[in-house]
Amino acid sequence: MGRAVVQLTLVGLLLALAASQPKKDDWDIYSFHINSTVTGRYATTVITSRVANRMNESKEIEFHVQIPKNAFISKFRMFIDGQVYDGVVKTKEQAQQQYTQAVSRGESAGIVSSVGRTMEEFKTSVTVAAHKKVTFELTYEELLKRTRGKYELQIHTRPMQPVKDFKVDVYIYEKAGISFIDVKGGLSTKALANAITKTHADNKAWVYFYPTVDQQKTCDSCGEQGMNGDLVIVYDVNRDTGLGDIKTSDGYFVHHFAPSSLPRIPKNIVFIIDQSGSMSGRKMEQTRIALVHILNDLAGDDFFGIISFDSEIFHWKRELVQATSVNLEGAKEFARNIKDRGATDINAAVLEGARMLNAHPREGSASILILLTDGDPTSGVTNFEIIQSNVRRAIAGKFPLYCLGFGFDVKFEFLEKMSLENNGVARRIYEDSDADVQLKGFYEEVATPLLTDVTMIYLGGTNLTQTNFSQYYNGSEIVVAGEIMDNDIETFSPQVVAISSSRKLTFSTTNTPVEPSTGTVTVGLLQRVWAYLTVKQLLEKELLLSGAEKEKVKKEVLELSLKYSFVTPLTSMVVTKPEGEKTQVLHKPADIGYEDIVFHSPGYYDYSDFEDLGVLEDNVMTTLVPVFQKFLLQTENQSPPLCFDIAGGVILKLFHHPSRELYMNGELDSVTNGGFKTIVIHVRSDQHVEVDTDGITVREGQSTTRHTGQDPITAGNVTVIKRDKEIDIAAEDIRGVILVHEKDGNKFLWPVIRQMPSANNTEGILALKPADYEEVKQGQSTNLKIKDQQIPSTSSSADDYSVLPPVELSCWLVSPDHALQRPLQDFISAQI
Repeated sequence: MGRAVVQLTLVGLLLALAASQPKKDDWDIYSFHINSTVTGRYATTVITSRVANRMNESKEIEFHVQIPKNAFISKFRMFIDGQVYDGVVKTKEQAQQQYTQAVSRGESAGIVSSVGRTMEEFKTSVTVAAHKKVTFELTYEELLKRTRGKYELQIHTRPMQPVKDFKVDVYIYEKAGISFIDVKGGLSTKALANAITKTHADNKAWVYFYPTVDQQKTCDSCGEQGMNGDLVIVYDVNRDTGLGDIKTSDGYFVHHFAPSSLPRIPKNIVFIIDQSGSMSGRKMEQTRIALVHILNDLAGDDFFGIISFDSEIFHWKRELVQATSVNLEGAKEFARNIKDRGATDINAAVLEGARMLNAHPREGSASILILLTDGDPTSGVTNFEIIQSNVRRAIAGKFPLYCLGFGFDVKFEFLEKMSLENNGVARRIYEDSDADVQLKGFYEEVATPLLTDVTMIYLGGTNLTQTNFSQYYNGSEIVVAGEIMDNDIETFSPQVVAISSSRKLTFSTTNTPVEPSTGTVTVGLLQRVWAYLTVKQLLEKELLLSGAEKEKVKKEVLELSLKYSFVTPLTSMVVTKPEGEKTQVLHKPADIGYEDIVFHSPGYYDYSDFEDLGVLEDNVMTTLVPVFQKFLLQTENQSPPLCFDIAGGVILKLFHHPSRELYMNGELDSVTNGGFKTIVIHVRSDQHVEVDTDGITVREGQSTTRHTGQDPITAGNVTVIKRDKEIDIAAEDIRGVILVHEKDGNKFLWPVIRQMPSANNTEGILALKPADYEEVKQGQSTNLKIKDQQIPSTSSSADDYSVLPPVELSCWLVSPDHALQRPLQDFISAQI
């Protein structure tokens, strides 16, 4: 039987993961350089790692770095024995063919990984002969975004061992002049501060970071494995009240518009706060703290309203009121007393917020609607498309909607689409100790409107990126790029028209015509900035479309991605390695928060179709294979169960019981025998029980306790008892167990629910109902009929890990989506 073919696309860049990890002392990273050049806010960063195999035998050597989520990888190559091995960007379909053939021959799979809030992980490996060297070189590009009056270039350094020749070189050139530059991040403090050199001269700046081997071991985030932390280069450019910074070169232009010294516009703002049961504990407490702080920042000429909601709507006032000291004190008292309870009626709450703003038209002001929620709509209208349509009609383009998704269980794609349809953005608020700071930080981005109805006009320009913006906020920036017709700069005339309070303003170059950026812009740079912006904006547009229009936009994205060698959600990078090594296919997913997951299931590829592609050599190593885990779905009768494969490294929703505020997630092992390496039970939002094969860790607020004995452990209404080969779990009428299995000397976990609760609002892998199907013979093969749909299947077997010792069962192997009767992405969690 063919091995299951699984392509994982998570929110991240690319991680090619080998099944066995090398010992780091077998090889020596003798040089590690990061070189970042920023020109006109566009950063091109090259990471170069030189590694030597000091052993008397061949060793697998890995290259492991983190890069910003907002970046596109544009180049990857390896230098071995004078040969260059380049990564090639191909269409997803071409890469999938190569991927499928690779997996059919026993090669390791390409997996995507996300790290923290702002970074993604790239990891690959290659076998190097004894006493030979390899050089890895990765290039990525990103347009730095101005937020709260500054740009941030984030550079993560984790070479995995102290490096004798370690250097970070950053060069910044800004035509308008650099107003300030600073270096922050965990690697800029204490012992490492002396390793940083910063130079600033008018429109240029340099930052050098050259830590010694000793310094790489002694800083706060350092150790015997070297550094692990960030350098954050923070800067801004000089501003004026005019048209801004316009660069032209090779028939392209990039316009940065961020005028200063404009009067603030009074705002009308409504806060819509989710107070459903899942917001209990620390999430609700942090929301109250943040809301009180935000109310303190409202200006006297602002008008505001507050709505809290669960399955009902609760007003502080039914209409907007002015931010007087008396009203603010009353609003803060209301905020402090918001209590968690009930279900989640997002539709009614957003429509009520829109009604309040529509009922308060005020000339010379800017209106803003902010929704904070942590879950799915579970009350009232629950269909995503209907809610989005209702909200779109209610807002009618008159003001932006900003959606803040709180925690790991939020349907972020739903919020993102609803925001984009209404001229806003969606933002994740990570469930952590600083969640209130995240909330306040977002508010500060939109706290001071300076312009509304901004229209960017370019006579003599074509193929423009977005040119209409509902609002411009203090500390932000509008960026537009495009082509100049016939490269005729004499006829190119930019202009910006916007509303400031009740006045119409026009910014133009009437007295100062645009000049070519001769000698200050690298050839081809502005064209790449235009391509980067265009791809980013088209991907957002594609999210809102369907049918032929959606396919047309995807085609545009694909053509640009291939032309400029960007690894985007529609392309993949194929890394061909030396003879005898594995070809890897690496993917960049859409940034929608772990929800864009595509699984291709077993038995459905005719590998003979790919024999003529000529993309793989016959001498492929087959010792390293992807780690898959087979899941069994039992049936109500005596029929064989269904089984389906999931690749390791993902985080699954195991058992969620919203009304009990009980959530169990598990992370599949990706490097040993499958199974789960970690399972976490979240009780409300401030108590967390983390189970691994060695013990149990309980986190309550800021305190952490490690348990390895067999005494009962209590967290809220959950009791956990560790035994020799199992961990028992009890929560009111729920009974479960986490079994500890051992295979080839490696332990892994497997959760089982022994007694389901009486309530039927549970979800997750462990809450699935038994399968019901009919077998339908199709010649020599057998299809399964599930809910009037015939699906392909393959006879297989799987170990049943719900018992000790496990028992091998015959099963029908089908795709995850067919087995679950829902998209597998619904069972993926963004956080453990």
